[in-house]
Amino acid sequence: MSSSNPRLWTKDFILTSSVNFFLVLIFYLLMVTIALYAGDTYGASTSEAGLVTGIFIIGVLAGRLMIGRFLDRIGRKRTMVIGLALFTLTTFFYFLELGLPFLMFNRFLHGMMLGFAATAAGTIVAQIIPASRKGEGIGYFSLSNTLATAIGPFIGLYMNQHASYDMLFALCLACGAASLSLSFLVTVPPVEALPAKDEIKGFKLSHFVEPKAVPITMIIFIAAFCYASVLSFISFYAVERGLVEAASFFFIVYSIAILFSRPFTGRLMDAKGANYVMYPAFFIFAAGLLLLSTAETTFPFLLSGFLIGLGFGNMQSTSQAVAIKLTPPHRMGLATSTFFIFMDAGLGFGPYLLGFIIAMTGYSTMYAILGGVVAAVSILYYFLHGKKEHQANRLASA
Repeated sequence: MSSSNPRLWTKDFILTSSVNFFLVLIFYLLMVTIALYAGDTYGASTSEAGLVTGIFIIGVLAGRLMIGRFLDRIGRKRTMVIGLALFTLTTFFYFLELGLPFLMFNRFLHGMMLGFAATAAGTIVAQIIPASRKGEGIGYFSLSNTLATAIGPFIGLYMNQHASYDMLFALCLACGAASLSLSFLVTVPPVEALPAKDEIKGFKLSHFVEPKAVPITMIIFIAAFCYASVLSFISFYAVERGLVEAASFFFIVYSIAILFSRPFTGRLMDAKGANYVMYPAFFIFAAGLLLLSTAETTFPFLLSGFLIGLGFGNMQSTSQAVAIKLTPPHRMGLATSTFFIFMDAGLGFGPYLLGFIIAMTGYSTMYAILGGVVAAVSILYYFLHGKKEHQANRLASA
């Protein structure tokens, strides 16, 4: 492999992507079933079952905030291994029926350990991807999320109908053990420069988030907020429109769009810059939401899923690559945690706030409004990042 096109699919890239796949798979396996488990096992109310589901996300956010500051002091591989070991241990704790408060506490800890391990894995993979193929590499790595997003809910709901909860937890435990085993085989090159000790003393905002990554992560926060409307309410909307059967294929079509496009969009970003991916993605995502708002039959309903996958799916990977490219190597962990903190916050708080909009407008109008929001955010992107990148590319080609 020539130096002009360095190798991407290395052993460590594949292993770290596999670790991330198992992490996200467990997340979705439990996300679609744990509320039912809380109700069936402990008689949890609807609000209590919702808290059992949502407190995991709070744990993830807490974990990302905590570990971003100390990732390079502990060591990137060591953090990943420790995080995965504790993640697997807290997966085992689901077998212990010690009451609803313990389940909630364990859900929080489980989420925190995922925050530790996933932040470390994302940082490691960003480190081992060649600089000239960063966009392409992040795009391929993000496919591990996409595949888990499609497979996890399907397996979880199938097992909920045909297997016991203990069987579900056993599968999650096996996936956790697999991710932990693979993590020992990853070789992480040394970081070019570590921060001085006085950089992590005291309390500063820059100890918890990477300032250079904030502008682009503000964009992904709004985009994730809009995507949360699809993730959380598509099944309810499908019932309203009489498209329940089509809804079961929605996220499969969404995933196919990402699988189809990522190889091209990643290379396009590396060759031409993020703007060449982001601007079309804004309008494709917006078009998908607008089409969804009017869909009354299967074809436009599933086509909207394809467009949303092309739009939001590629915005996600491109924004993550931008956040990492803007950051010095020794703060890559903070950049990774900052990106996911903003994205998880959009996905986590979106359903709660959008619930108020739905009560006033209904699902169809909400999706139309959010389509307009996504299109408008392209203007914000121009001022926060797009304009700077355009100027930098013009100077580089001059």
